[in-house]
Amino acid sequence: MAGSSAGMTALLCKMNKQIAIFYPTITSHQRHSWCVIRRICTSVSRCQSQAQTKSAPQELVGVVGLEIHAQIHSNTKLFSGSQVGFQAPPNSLVSFFDASLPGTLPVLNRRCVEAAVMTGLALNCTINRKSLFDRKHYFYADLPAGYQITQQRLPIAVDGTLTYSHLGGRKRNTVVTKSVRIKQIQLEQDSGKSLHDDYRSQTLIDLNRAGVGLMELVMEPDMSCGEEAAAAVREIQLILQALGTCQGNMAEGQLRVDANVSVHRPGDPWGIRTEVKNINSARNLARAIDYEIQRQMVVLESGGTVQNETRSFDGKTGHTIPMRDKEGLQDYRFMPEPNLPPLMVYESCSTAPPGVAPSQVVVLEEVRERLPELPSVRRQRLVETYGILPEHSFTLVNEDGLMDYFEAVARETKAGPRKVIGWVMNELQGLLHQQNLSVSQSPISPQALAQLLNLQENGQISSSVAKQVFQELWKTPGKTAQQIVKEQDLGMVNDSTEIHRICQKVVDSHPDQVQAIRGGNKKVLNKLMGLVQKETKGRADPVLIRAILEEKTS
Repeated sequence: MAGSSAGMTALLCKMNKQIAIFYPTITSHQRHSWCVIRRICTSVSRCQSQAQTKSAPQELVGVVGLEIHAQIHSNTKLFSGSQVGFQAPPNSLVSFFDASLPGTLPVLNRRCVEAAVMTGLALNCTINRKSLFDRKHYFYADLPAGYQITQQRLPIAVDGTLTYSHLGGRKRNTVVTKSVRIKQIQLEQDSGKSLHDDYRSQTLIDLNRAGVGLMELVMEPDMSCGEEAAAAVREIQLILQALGTCQGNMAEGQLRVDANVSVHRPGDPWGIRTEVKNINSARNLARAIDYEIQRQMVVLESGGTVQNETRSFDGKTGHTIPMRDKEGLQDYRFMPEPNLPPLMVYESCSTAPPGVAPSQVVVLEEVRERLPELPSVRRQRLVETYGILPEHSFTLVNEDGLMDYFEAVARETKAGPRKVIGWVMNELQGLLHQQNLSVSQSPISPQALAQLLNLQENGQISSSVAKQVFQELWKTPGKTAQQIVKEQDLGMVNDSTEIHRICQKVVDSHPDQVQAIRGGNKKVLNKLMGLVQKETKGRADPVLIRAILEEKTS
């Protein structure tokens, strides 16, 4: 208890200093009360602590909704024929329409519409057969038209559901499955980029991104903490990548997340929310949300008021920072887009207008037929087909390329799926993470690992030698497991006379251990087995060694 109390005191002092930095006008007595409240509510940020008991007073809990902007994977932009490219020279992929020159008109990209429809179907949305485009007016330097073409009144997809999972439980090995409602998916233009040059006190504009097609996915506030939100975003990322509708690279801005965060007591109306903008990774999303929930709890419990504002997240400090307030409702002056007719989607070819070319219409029936296997279905199939644990299927699907690697090994080896999963998740992943490599960059191919496992299954090498050969394969990708075993003489020792001789030598040189075994301490036998394996360089059958040693020490 003394150690726990001392640790808590140190924690409170540290938090007191942080509050003093961010709220210099607060008195020391107020800061002390804030810290006490923070101490009480710390665990509330954890998802497992959101549930309330009937006898306990109602504590503040978090409420989280997300807005996800997914850049559509398309060769050209939403309303122009300009190419889409991430690292192109500034302003090299800009058409007259992207630059908003007078007299230019939008031409809708069919690929972008199909991508939005496919995404809506994968997320169990209702696809509106008729949707409308609107102009959203606001001024910013990288928005040359002074408005964005979006879908405010009638979006292309509504009322969907995303089912997602994350690892929970005390040992983080229990798969917890939850769902969040998708309010709508809308098509809209991306803006350009503002590049701020602080040295010269100027801002440069790059319009390469202006007009790139976006899907905005609006989620209802059904989540309660950062871990849930991060898991939902990761599932969306996997779905979009499986569909091919978005590459989902958050580092390149292909997937950007805004989090709407508030706190309240269960049963009370929702609190005032803040919006944390443009979070660029799932990890930072979880950190930003959990910090913001705790910050709002501290403010409310101290008698303050949460401001309706936009905030940004500083990944270095782990804090959210005020950007601008939202107390005054901004008038975007939405109006129908006069240059685009209603967007029509047809159930089947038979319902499409006669005389219209197939390339000019989007047909739901055709899009449904092209839906691939989704992540949730993949996990279920892995468990049913290979008999692996659900948490293992979770890891295989979530790690890009790992499921394909595992299945390729399983197809070509005699080893059971559980042995394969152990090698893939422990040996392979361990080295990949250690050297910060992706699965596609692995120097050991699935075929090479399968051959290694076959050598072990056939009794040609022991398990310890197999791990040694694995390390050699990593260092020398050009060689096969068979070559390494032959060159280094790592094959199993099958001469029983030689094994008997080595076992007898070990027994004769360790009389005390032999006496302990004969006295009933069978665990000492493992030490003698280790000594025999050392003599044979791990090349002898451990089952045979044990049998011989048991015979000689009985």
